[in-house]
Amino acid sequence: MAVQKGKDLLIKMDMTGTGDFETVAGLRATRISFNAETVDTTNLDSAGGWRELLGGAGVKSASLTGSGVFRDAATDERARAAFFAGEIPQMRVIIPDFGTIDGPFQITAIEYSGSHNGEASYELSLASAGALNFTAH
Repeated sequence: MAVQKGKDLLIKMDMTGTGDFETVAGLRATRISFNAETVDTTNLDSAGGWRELLGGAGVKSASLTGSGVFRDAATDERARAAFFAGEIPQMRVIIPDFGTIDGPFQITAIEYSGSHNGEASYELSLASAGALNFTAH
C-alpha cells in the first residue's frame, strides 16, 4: 500500500436516519481505534505455564476521535443534537486503500475551544454502540 493522505480518512454521519451520510465538516485530524478484550483460559495444564486465550471471545469495540474547526452548520448541529439527545447515529468511516466501516456510534464527548486571536475549534469522541460492518476497498 502506498502512502496515504491523512485528509482522506473521513468520518461521515447519517444526517437524516435514512442513510444520507455527510462528512463531519471542518475536521483536521481523525483517528479510529479497534479493540478486542481477551479471555484468559490459562490453567494448571497450560503448556509451560504460558497464557492461553479463548479465540473469538471477549468484547470488541471501536472508538473514533476527530478535531477541527467549525465549517458547516448542518453537520455541527447534527452532532450536537445527537449528543444532547443521547442518540446513536449510524456513522461511516472511510480509511483510504483499506476499507469502509459502517455502524452505530455514540458521541461520548464534544469539546469546544477558542482563543481571542484564533478560530473556534472542536473535538469529538465517539464509541461503537453495536456491530460494525467492514467493506474492503
